[in-house]
Amino acid sequence: MNAAVATSVFGAFMVLTVALGLLAVRRKGTEKGRPAGLSEWSVGGRSLGTVFIWVLMAGESYTSFSYLGAAGWGYNSGAPVLYVVAYMSCGYALGYVVGPMLWAYARRHGLVGITDMIAHRYRAPWLGAAVALLATVCLLPYIQLQITGMGVVVSTISYGAISINWAYFLSFAVTTGFVVISGLRGSAWVSVLKDVLVIGTLGFLAVYVPLHYFDGYGPFLDRLVAEKPQWLTFPGHDSGGLGQVWFVTTTLVNSLTVVIFPTTVAGYLGARNAEALRRNALYLPFYNVLLFVPMLLGMAALFVVPGLTGADSNLALFKMVVDSLPAWAVGLVGVAAALSSIVPMAVFMLVIGTMWGRSVLGAIPRLNKGAAGAASGDGGGEAAGGRQKLWSQLVVVVAGALALLLTYTAPDTLVRLSLISYEGMAQLVPMLLLGLVWRRLTLHAAVSGLVAGFTLVCVLVFGGHDPVWGMNAGIVGLAVNVAVALAVTWLGPRAADGRPDAEVLALDDEFPRDGVPSRGAPVSPPALS
Repeated sequence: MNAAVATSVFGAFMVLTVALGLLAVRRKGTEKGRPAGLSEWSVGGRSLGTVFIWVLMAGESYTSFSYLGAAGWGYNSGAPVLYVVAYMSCGYALGYVVGPMLWAYARRHGLVGITDMIAHRYRAPWLGAAVALLATVCLLPYIQLQITGMGVVVSTISYGAISINWAYFLSFAVTTGFVVISGLRGSAWVSVLKDVLVIGTLGFLAVYVPLHYFDGYGPFLDRLVAEKPQWLTFPGHDSGGLGQVWFVTTTLVNSLTVVIFPTTVAGYLGARNAEALRRNALYLPFYNVLLFVPMLLGMAALFVVPGLTGADSNLALFKMVVDSLPAWAVGLVGVAAALSSIVPMAVFMLVIGTMWGRSVLGAIPRLNKGAAGAASGDGGGEAAGGRQKLWSQLVVVVAGALALLLTYTAPDTLVRLSLISYEGMAQLVPMLLLGLVWRRLTLHAAVSGLVAGFTLVCVLVFGGHDPVWGMNAGIVGLAVNVAVALAVTWLGPRAADGRPDAEVLALDDEFPRDGVPSRGAPVSPPALS
């Protein structure tokens, strides 16, 4: 009976999720009177307001990690898990400046992602394709981890009635169908439902668990201080040397990385204007307060469900939920956790599809015959956008299927790749951000720095040297990256680029707060319909 009730609640909300995605697309299609192109599918037609941008980008901070990984880290280690709150808050502060800058640059030149921006900045379509491949390697593990996370949630809230393998497939099928049909706009609509459930369920659990198991926060915290003091200080319990230096360097490198992460940039580019992004950067840190709840409840689980080891520690929060709440409430918590997988997984898949549809497959002329301008970073018509959208949707299905297949057959493969996801993506920071504000950074310098930094990160991480000297390996790789890029810029060849600064750099004064260009600067129409 419990399984039937919980799975019925879950199933009803999954139907509602797909319906919201369809409604978002249908409404926009009705407004425009024509099929949506790649720009509408991938960046919401650059028309999302403050509320939709807020819930969409908040969705990236609340994934299945929030219910599983954050609680598991709190259960296993304690204090080091606070790096998540630290780097996201710092990243939002950086996003106040970086977000409008990237939005203005992309809008001016009709670009739809970081691969587009890099190809346009350095006049090198091949570099956009190479970055798409690198970013896919770093993003694909997140799809696999969300499939795994949602699968664990579904199997747990069904009281074992749905096997873990079927739960994995359900996660893949719902998310793939949803993102192919609805794109970024549908994800933003569903994010509203997700946020209502996340805020409601975590707010309830923050009150319920301490009262139910400990008679309040006072007795719980007293017991935690008396019996588990290691969990409250660095380097935490059994954390492998994650001390203060690791905390600071990880916060720094992740806060730099999150502002250029392809999924974050997709949120930036979906905004109606730059002011929506600035307001969003002010509001998002408030959402981070909720992250303290699963972290704290993970430590509460030390006393309620002791002895969890390995992957089982990630179920610390859900074991308390399933053991003490009625089935309908278990179903609601499960829906919130599942949507916290679906929304970010949809954006990850959409971004991979867009990068390949635009910068890789879309740049091959023989695959895009009849779609003039398909490979151009500066323009292109509806035919180009429609053809690239089809390629992008196909890649979404392939990427999701590959992640699902590896989840079944070689789960450790992508998990190991996830070790370099953030640290590897950090190596794109000089190429993108430094390149958009400093004209002298050359193609050779940017590529040399990227290769040096990424290679060093791989050597350190896969060689078991992360942290290195107590520091996050990503910050070491980033320092080498910048040093090499600067050295090659000053000592290496200088390619001639006769384009004006407005064509190469992200000049903030061209797009002030209302998004209207000043100085009479012309605005190219979006490259994609």
